[in-house]
Amino acid sequence: MAAILETARLTAEPVAAADAPFMRALLTSRGFVENIGDRGVRSDADALAYIERLQAHYRDHGFGMWLVRRRADAEPVGLAGLLKREVLEHVDVGYAFLESAWGQGYAQEIAAACLRYAQAVLGLPAVAAITSVGNLASRRVLEKVGLRFVDVRQLPGWDEPSAYYLL
Repeated sequence: MAAILETARLTAEPVAAADAPFMRALLTSRGFVENIGDRGVRSDADALAYIERLQAHYRDHGFGMWLVRRRADAEPVGLAGLLKREVLEHVDVGYAFLESAWGQGYAQEIAAACLRYAQAVLGLPAVAAITSVGNLASRRVLEKVGLRFVDVRQLPGWDEPSAYYLL
């Protein structure tokens, strides 16, 4: 599939049905469940249903969460992109990576690319981000790419409060 975003080391493309095994691995990883939440994915069939929701977001909004691959070997390492959530006023940037990809600067690299896309291609005047209050690594990434901390808020339907950022 054609890349939506390209950086020095990464590409981001729409998630496809063939990505179900990777998505199952990502969505059930300890880091995803602890920092983002349990999405109820337990099998490749569950992952395929999740992918279908991501694809519906693409159709409805023209953007969404994309599969992130390393350019060097085309291996999928994470998910990143832009979401329009009913509980937030602005589109928000998000990302999640397999633990084997942590600490390599990938989140910062792809989050910055997502923000450039949001502004240059989509013309969005503001972009938000939310993360777990205790996810200090993610909070540092958001600040490094230019988002500023606004407050901690309890979003409707969320179990835990979120740190809210805005660009």
